[in-house]
Amino acid sequence: MKGIGMMPRHGRKPMSEINVVPYIDVMLVLLVIFMVTAPMLTQGVKVDLPETTSDPIQSDKDVESIIVSVDTNGAYYVEIGDQGSDPMSLADLREQISKILSQRANSEVLVRGDEHVEYGTVVRLMAELQGAGASSIGLITEAPENDK
Repeated sequence: MKGIGMMPRHGRKPMSEINVVPYIDVMLVLLVIFMVTAPMLTQGVKVDLPETTSDPIQSDKDVESIIVSVDTNGAYYVEIGDQGSDPMSLADLREQISKILSQRANSEVLVRGDEHVEYGTVVRLMAELQGAGASSIGLITEAPENDK
């Protein structure tokens, strides 16, 4: 005789398999979302880099570069990895680079200067970077197009 709270012993066995089809669907949707949004995440300042033929700089893969950009209007920007900044003055730039280099002493500093910016603007920027503690400063250029 069965009691009220008793379960029959010959009932269903517990299911030991996991249905992974919904998880695969979610993963595919996330993959498509990331593939669509990844090109939109590239930030940076629009700068027409000067073109020159030079060998690429061999950089350490473990060290994150600090990129300082100067646009055509002479505004300064700091980019670390994917993080960009708003336009800033030369004094603010020096202060920020000084703070960054005090935390990351072995970071390399690269300058992206628009080709239409006056030479003196880039030289003043490089002097401020050295004053902020940057031991070596690199310049970023683009390779010339051969179809001209």
